Amino acid sequence: MGMKVKIDYLLKLKIVAVVVLCVALLHSCVGKEPEKSIITVSILPQKYFLEQIVGDKFVVSCMLNEGNNPEAYEPSMTHLINIEKSKAYFCIGYIGFEYAIVGKARANNPDLKIYNNSKGIEVLRGTHGVPGDEEVDPHVWSSVRNAMQIVQNMYEAVVELDPKNEKTYTENYNRLKSNLESLDKKFANMLEPKRGSAFLVWHPSLSYFANDYGLRQISIEYEGKEVPINMLKEKIDTAKASGAKVLFIQQEFDSSQAETLNEEIGAKIVRINPMNYNWVEEMEDIANAIANN
Repeated sequence: MGMKVKIDYLLKLKIVAVVVLCVALLHSCVGKEPEKSIITVSILPQKYFLEQIVGDKFVVSCMLNEGNNPEAYEPSMTHLINIEKSKAYFCIGYIGFEYAIVGKARANNPDLKIYNNSKGIEVLRGTHGVPGDEEVDPHVWSSVRNAMQIVQNMYEAVVELDPKNEKTYTENYNRLKSNLESLDKKFANMLEPKRGSAFLVWHPSLSYFANDYGLRQISIEYEGKEVPINMLKEKIDTAKASGAKVLFIQQEFDSSQAETLNEEIGAKIVRINPMNYNWVEEMEDIANAIANN
């Protein structure tokens, strides 16, 4: 009898141990949040827009960090790997490095969904002031009206990716769209007295902004580089004749020559960052600088 009691006791201990282990495992599974899917975007303004729509439903990863020059950027292996882990990649549409990585990313992850956030935007060409230039101006996000199309494209994409949360995305999108419409009306009123006037910019990143409100953008650089010596006087004379009171300089471009040229031009230098995550704040700073000078 003693041996049987001992065996029964040991068997009960094993059963209890198994039950405790199962409960612990169940508790750990219930308490642990499932990993969120990743959507990768190219630039920080996209990240801002998308996070307004998706909230905490997705992790939004960005290719370019603060201060990077998109026209000189080369994606690292880490960035390429991150894209391959993503559920989707949202291109802004016309930046050179996107063309280089889309093919590689798609080859390594055939299930990766790729969306062009600039779909439906009427692009501008030849804005760099170079004879014969017919290249698409890639800075589509530097326009509130374009931003409305960008966020619509984003909204439609995330609903396709995650239809079960469509209600949340719709509410967030409608709120964002309303804010953008108000911002556009605000800028239109502010800049109406400036219609037809010019502003200077080192790199022509505000073409779409100028187009929205009837302004003239005059770029100082030449083909993305410093102005050749034989063109300096022409650039200075053009800038002076324009009557422009503001010269915008971007942080990702070398501004030393721009500052030297401005000693002759006499405009107010305003430093901007069109790649800023705080997109609304950046656009307001640009509009205020033009309206108040």
